[in-house]
Amino acid sequence: MKGFTSVSALFASTLLIGSSALSLQAKDVTPKGYNTPIPEDVLTPDVVRTRIGTFRYFDGFPNDATKKAARHQVDLGRGVQTFLNFIPAASLEMLYVGHRDGYGMQPNQDIGLFDELMSSKSLWLTGNTDTVYASAFLDLSDGPVVVEVPPGTGPGTVNDAFFRFVVDMGGPGPDKGKGGKYLILGPGQKAPANTNGYFVATTPSKINWLILRGFLDDNGEPDTARTAFQNGLKVYPFAQRNNPPSNTFKNLTDWQVNTIHANDFKFYEELDEVIQREPSEMFSPELLGMASAIGIQKGKPFNPSFAQKKLLTEAVAIGNATARSILFSPQDPKAYIYPGKAGFWQTGFPGGSHEYLVDGGNGGRDMDSRTLFFYLATVNTPAMALELPGVGSQYAFSSRDTSGAYLDGSKNYKVNIPANPPANRFWSFVVYDPQTRSMLQSKEMPYPSKNNKRNRDMVKNTDGSTDLYFGPTAPVGKEANWVKTVPGKGWFGIFRLYGPGQEWFDRTWKLNAIEKL
Repeated sequence: MKGFTSVSALFASTLLIGSSALSLQAKDVTPKGYNTPIPEDVLTPDVVRTRIGTFRYFDGFPNDATKKAARHQVDLGRGVQTFLNFIPAASLEMLYVGHRDGYGMQPNQDIGLFDELMSSKSLWLTGNTDTVYASAFLDLSDGPVVVEVPPGTGPGTVNDAFFRFVVDMGGPGPDKGKGGKYLILGPGQKAPANTNGYFVATTPSKINWLILRGFLDDNGEPDTARTAFQNGLKVYPFAQRNNPPSNTFKNLTDWQVNTIHANDFKFYEELDEVIQREPSEMFSPELLGMASAIGIQKGKPFNPSFAQKKLLTEAVAIGNATARSILFSPQDPKAYIYPGKAGFWQTGFPGGSHEYLVDGGNGGRDMDSRTLFFYLATVNTPAMALELPGVGSQYAFSSRDTSGAYLDGSKNYKVNIPANPPANRFWSFVVYDPQTRSMLQSKEMPYPSKNNKRNRDMVKNTDGSTDLYFGPTAPVGKEANWVKTVPGKGWFGIFRLYGPGQEWFDRTWKLNAIEKL
């Protein structure tokens, strides 16, 4: 080592990462062994202390322990980032698997209907008890697919295998609720010469999800929407347009099927299924490179060693903790609907972009916002993010009371819904389980919600407002306004407005906080 001059002799024996003493403007030094001044900031000290350990070098050469620690951190970080960045893909994949293996439904053929609305038996991310869902999967592997929607259909959407928006249908779609035919073109597929009579949309993935919502009738019943779907909703290959096969409708109301992605090592196996099936062009090279770095690559088996599986198990645990922190305790003020976090009411679209773009894309993609939404919910559409008075839907959710404490199922709470909620269709409040992000389960209340169209026995206050109560037992005389919670479990609530009025967007109508009683 006599021929070398240690960097430690030049400016310090050690470097502590994050030190406030570091200067933005590096000083030039001329150490032994150099003929010209060298900026300090290009030199690596012999010893660098970090939160993951102490790095040691000989004139910039890392020793074996440093190399091992740094490599482990990189691999762990890529596992974490793969989890966070691919949540949308794994989420839609499990919806597909749930339909295919759980409900026994075939793409382009079977259509699931929640004839009597969705109950808490269903493990669906933040599904509602308020609209009649029609759900089906489209497989474009063999060519384009046609979707015919009946008149009067509420908000409907097609999303690709990465949960990106493809096209709206129904009220917010180009048919404007009048019904119509949609031609969905898959990867590399060209539209026919004559597309008259079709609304044409393209998707980069083979597998796509179709989800439609029908509204309750004036009596709060699902009959009208259910009948409309059964008589007018059709899904079939474009090649069979002249003689389309009949669809099979399945009532999914009482099925117990999981549609939620895993939060353990199985997550990566779910992701592998997507990457193996879908065209590589559907993802950016950077995303595919991230997955490839942990062993998930198209055309190759995902077969991690024991050590790799152990590392990825740790990575997904960190990713899960990160996603839950972003969802239930976001640091970004844009995640909250009202200034100063008033009521702790959050939006699923911080920044108001369904693509989670910052300043129209100049600031790139807001990764935390994307994580927040897809860890919470499904269905990605501009109709849920944009200000469209009278059209689509709007949402507010909260997991905290006025003090900022998480909502506890063993305690009693109240929320005041001010008079004249700005909802052309209806408003609702649904209670969810923070573990599954699905509806909170209890034997006594399979539909843990209140809906001003369906629950007409709710009692209003003299000022026209409505108090909703939450707790393990109903308050005396307030049973009609009560939603049961479960001791030993937390909960969070989502307030929905269908056909939201301008008062919601300009905040002249404001939702009150959840109060602990």
